[in-house]
Amino acid sequence: MTIKVASYNMRKSIGTDRRRRPERTLAVLAEIDADLIALQEADRRFGARAAVLTDNLLGDHGAWKAIPFGIRQRSSGWHGNSLLVRADAQVLDCEAIHLPALEPRGAVMADVRVRGQVIRVVGMHLDLSGLWRRRQAHAIIAHLAASMHQYPTVLMGDLNEWSSGSGCLRDFASHFDFAETGKSFHARKPVARLDRIMASRDLKFAEAGVHDSAASRTASDHLPVWATVQPA
Repeated sequence: MTIKVASYNMRKSIGTDRRRRPERTLAVLAEIDADLIALQEADRRFGARAAVLTDNLLGDHGAWKAIPFGIRQRSSGWHGNSLLVRADAQVLDCEAIHLPALEPRGAVMADVRVRGQVIRVVGMHLDLSGLWRRRQAHAIIAHLAASMHQYPTVLMGDLNEWSSGSGCLRDFASHFDFAETGKSFHARKPVARLDRIMASRDLKFAEAGVHDSAASRTASDHLPVWATVQPA
C-alpha cells in the first residue's frame, strides 16, 4: 500500500506578497492531498505561539487533523513543527523531540495507522548553523534508535542545509534514504534543496517531487516537497 507524505515550511501562512492567508496554505495542502504532512513555522512567532491553522480551519476543510502534542495550549506542535494526518487516521503515540539548540528549534514524532499500515513520522526544522544542525541530526537519530518500538519511519522537514551531501545530510544518509524531491527555496525561483524527505530502509520511494503551482509560489517562501512510500 502506498502512502503519500509531504513537508512544507508554511512561513506562518505569510506569503511572498507579505500577507497572512491561512486559507491559501490549506489550498496548497489540498492540491498535494497527502496522507501525512510535516509543517514547519506552523505557529505564530510571538505571544501564545498560537497555531495558524486552527482546529476550526482544519475542521472546516475536513481532510486532516493536527496531532495534539500538548506543549502549548494554543499551539499545534513544538517550536512551530506540526504534524497533520488524515482525519480518519489513528494516532497511536506522539511526542516532542527536544533538540540541542541555540535558537528555538525542535522536532516532533508520531506513530500513525494510516491506510492499514503503522508508520512513524518525524517532522523537523533544523538550525541555521551547520554545527548545530549536525548535533540535532545526531539527537534525532539517537532518539529513534533508542525507541522501544520500531516502525517504518519517514523523516521530513526544513533541514536548512545548502550543501549537496555534506554536514547533517551525510549523518542522516548513514541511516536513511533520501527522496529525490528537488529544489524548494526560494518559492519564486528555487535554487536550494532545503526541504527534505527521508525514509528508513524498510521503505522505498515510488515517486517524489516539489509541488510547484500558482498557489504554492505565493503562499510561502518555500515550496512543499512530497513523496510516495511503500514497503521495500
